[in-house]
Amino acid sequence: MALTIRPATETDIQPICDLVNGFAERNLMLHRTPAQVRHALRDFLVAEAPEGVVGCGYLAHLSADLVELRSLAVAAAYQGSGLGGLLVERLVDMARDRGIGQVCALTLAPEFFARHGFERVDRWSISPKIWGECVYCPKFHVCDEIAVLRLIDPPSH
Repeated sequence: MALTIRPATETDIQPICDLVNGFAERNLMLHRTPAQVRHALRDFLVAEAPEGVVGCGYLAHLSADLVELRSLAVAAAYQGSGLGGLLVERLVDMARDRGIGQVCALTLAPEFFARHGFERVDRWSISPKIWGECVYCPKFHVCDEIAVLRLIDPPSH
Protein backbone atom coordinates (compact mmCIF):
# COMPACT_ATOMS: atom_id res chain seq x y z
CA MET A 1 0.00 0.00 0.00
CA ALA A 2 1.86 3.07 -1.29
CA LEU A 3 0.39 6.04 0.58
CA THR A 4 1.45 9.63 0.93
CA ILE A 5 0.05 11.96 3.58
CA ARG A 6 0.40 15.55 2.47
CA PRO A 7 -1.20 18.98 2.76
CA ALA A 8 -4.33 19.30 0.65
CA THR A 9 -4.36 21.35 -2.55
CA GLU A 10 -7.10 22.89 -4.71
CA THR A 11 -7.32 19.70 -6.79
CA ASP A 12 -8.23 17.76 -3.62
CA ILE A 13 -11.36 19.78 -2.82
CA GLN A 14 -13.84 17.62 -4.73
CA PRO A 15 -12.28 14.28 -3.69
CA ILE A 16 -12.38 15.44 -0.04
CA CYS A 17 -16.05 16.39 -0.41
CA ASP A 18 -16.84 13.07 -2.08
CA LEU A 19 -15.15 11.10 0.70
CA VAL A 20 -16.58 13.09 3.63
CA ASN A 21 -20.06 13.38 2.17
CA GLY A 22 -20.25 9.62 1.63
CA PHE A 23 -20.04 9.31 5.42
CA ALA A 24 -22.39 12.27 5.93
CA GLU A 25 -25.05 10.52 3.84
CA ARG A 26 -24.91 7.69 6.40
CA ASN A 27 -25.24 10.23 9.24
CA LEU A 28 -21.70 9.47 10.46
CA MET A 29 -20.26 12.97 10.06
CA LEU A 30 -21.26 16.43 8.94
CA HIS A 31 -21.60 17.33 5.27
CA ARG A 32 -18.92 19.61 3.77
CA THR A 33 -19.39 21.86 0.76
CA PRO A 34 -16.57 22.71 -1.65
CA ALA A 35 -16.64 26.28 -0.27
CA GLN A 36 -16.18 24.99 3.30
CA VAL A 37 -13.29 22.76 2.26
CA ARG A 38 -11.66 25.57 0.25
CA HIS A 39 -11.96 27.90 3.27
CA ALA A 40 -10.15 25.35 5.49
CA LEU A 41 -7.80 23.99 2.83
CA ARG A 42 -4.57 25.09 4.54
CA ASP A 43 -5.60 23.04 7.59
CA PHE A 44 -6.41 19.82 5.68
CA LEU A 45 -4.21 16.78 5.22
CA VAL A 46 -5.02 14.09 2.67
CA ALA A 47 -3.85 10.53 2.28
CA GLU A 48 -3.17 9.79 -1.36
CA ALA A 49 -2.90 6.33 -2.90
CA PRO A 50 -2.41 5.45 -6.57
CA GLU A 51 -6.19 5.60 -7.03
CA GLY A 52 -6.46 9.09 -5.50
CA VAL A 53 -7.47 10.59 -2.16
CA VAL A 54 -8.34 7.79 0.28
CA GLY A 55 -8.27 9.69 3.56
CA CYS A 56 -8.50 13.19 4.98
CA GLY A 57 -8.89 15.30 8.08
CA TYR A 58 -8.38 18.87 9.17
CA LEU A 59 -7.87 21.11 12.16
CA ALA A 60 -10.41 23.85 12.88
CA HIS A 61 -9.10 26.62 15.12
CA LEU A 62 -11.41 27.23 18.09
CA SER A 63 -9.16 29.34 20.33
CA ALA A 64 -5.50 30.25 20.71
CA ASP A 65 -4.75 26.88 22.33
CA LEU A 66 -7.54 24.60 21.06
CA VAL A 67 -8.20 23.04 17.66
CA GLU A 68 -10.84 20.53 16.66
CA LEU A 69 -10.01 17.55 14.48
CA ARG A 70 -12.79 17.41 11.87
CA SER A 71 -13.80 15.45 8.79
CA LEU A 72 -11.52 12.52 9.59
CA ALA A 73 -12.48 10.06 6.86
CA VAL A 74 -10.88 6.94 5.40
CA ALA A 75 -12.12 5.15 2.27
CA ALA A 76 -13.70 1.75 2.93
CA ALA A 77 -10.87 -0.15 1.23
CA TYR A 78 -8.38 1.38 3.70
CA GLN A 79 -10.35 1.09 6.92
CA GLY A 80 -8.61 -1.10 9.48
CA SER A 81 -5.23 -0.44 7.86
CA GLY A 82 -4.05 2.08 10.46
CA LEU A 83 -4.51 5.00 8.07
CA GLY A 84 -7.00 6.79 10.33
CA GLY A 85 -4.57 6.65 13.23
CA LEU A 86 -1.75 7.86 11.03
CA LEU A 87 -3.85 10.84 9.93
CA VAL A 88 -4.69 11.63 13.57
CA GLU A 89 -1.03 11.58 14.55
CA ARG A 90 -0.01 13.77 11.61
CA LEU A 91 -2.78 16.26 12.48
CA VAL A 92 -1.66 16.29 16.13
CA ASP A 93 1.90 16.92 14.92
CA MET A 94 0.60 19.80 12.80
CA ALA A 95 -1.15 21.30 15.85
CA ARG A 96 2.02 20.87 17.93
CA ASP A 97 4.13 22.55 15.25
CA ARG A 98 1.71 25.49 15.32
CA GLY A 99 2.07 25.81 19.09
CA ILE A 100 -1.42 24.51 19.88
CA GLY A 101 -1.70 22.62 23.18
CA GLN A 102 -5.06 20.85 22.84
CA VAL A 103 -6.87 18.90 20.14
CA CYS A 104 -10.51 17.97 20.58
CA ALA A 105 -13.05 16.07 18.52
CA LEU A 106 -16.72 15.22 18.64
CA THR A 107 -17.06 11.62 17.60
CA LEU A 108 -19.23 8.55 17.34
CA ALA A 109 -16.07 6.42 17.78
CA PRO A 110 -14.53 7.43 21.13
CA GLU A 111 -12.64 4.13 21.41
CA PHE A 112 -10.71 4.96 18.24
CA PHE A 113 -9.65 8.30 19.67
CA ALA A 114 -8.82 6.73 23.06
CA ARG A 115 -6.25 4.54 21.28
CA HIS A 116 -4.59 7.76 20.14
CA GLY A 117 -4.30 9.47 23.52
CA PHE A 118 -7.65 11.26 23.66
CA GLU A 119 -9.80 11.21 26.80
CA ARG A 120 -13.54 11.64 27.08
CA VAL A 121 -14.53 15.05 28.38
CA ASP A 122 -17.74 16.87 29.07
CA ARG A 123 -18.76 18.65 25.88
CA TRP A 124 -19.12 21.91 27.82
CA SER A 125 -15.38 21.78 28.59
CA ILE A 126 -14.72 22.57 24.93
CA SER A 127 -17.01 25.58 25.09
CA PRO A 128 -15.48 27.49 22.15
CA LYS A 129 -16.75 24.65 19.98
CA ILE A 130 -20.19 24.51 21.55
CA TRP A 131 -20.89 28.23 21.46
CA GLY A 132 -19.11 28.88 18.18
CA GLU A 133 -20.72 26.23 16.04
CA CYS A 134 -22.68 23.46 17.69
CA VAL A 135 -25.55 25.76 18.65
CA TYR A 136 -26.27 26.16 14.93
CA CYS A 137 -26.29 22.43 14.19
CA PRO A 138 -29.70 20.82 13.60
CA LYS A 139 -28.60 17.99 15.90
CA PHE A 140 -27.66 20.30 18.80
CA HIS A 141 -30.45 19.18 21.15
CA VAL A 142 -30.15 15.50 20.20
CA CYS A 143 -26.41 15.25 19.64
CA ASP A 144 -25.10 11.72 20.07
CA GLU A 145 -21.44 12.59 19.59
CA ILE A 146 -18.94 12.23 22.41
CA ALA A 147 -16.40 14.93 23.17
CA VAL A 148 -12.76 13.84 23.39
CA LEU A 149 -9.64 15.86 24.12
CA ARG A 150 -5.90 15.30 23.84
CA LEU A 151 -3.34 17.51 25.50
CA ILE A 152 -0.18 17.77 23.45
CA ASP A 153 3.33 18.65 24.46
CA PRO A 154 5.00 21.67 22.92
CA PRO A 155 7.37 21.11 19.99
CA SER A 156 10.77 19.72 21.00
CA HIS A 157 12.76 21.71 18.41
